Amino acid sequence: MTTRQPLPNGSNGYRDASGRFARGNAGGPGNPYAKQVGSLRSAMIEAVTPSDLKAVTRKLIVLAKSGNVPAIREILDRTLGKPVQADLIERIEELERVVADKEGMST
Repeated sequence: MTTRQPLPNGSNGYRDASGRFARGNAGGPGNPYAKQVGSLRSAMIEAVTPSDLKAVTRKLIVLAKSGNVPAIREILDRTLGKPVQADLIERIEELERVVADKEGMST
């Protein structure tokens, strides 16, 4: 008797016996706007010059210095990186200690 694995996504049309996509599978439709978004990004990159970016950054700095909280956050996020939860670092360090202890036991 042959046992078949459950098919999580309905009939496995256009898949081979091991569940991989087979020839003729159209795949997912993808993002219908990808080409349009790509051309818009290209247009923006062509339009914005390094001096434009410097001017915008200078304005952002002026706004931040005047107390504009979103501008302050933007500058800090872009220069220092987004803040990391303090407890996340502690949890990672604890996991590293546990792994190191287990590796020490196995040798």
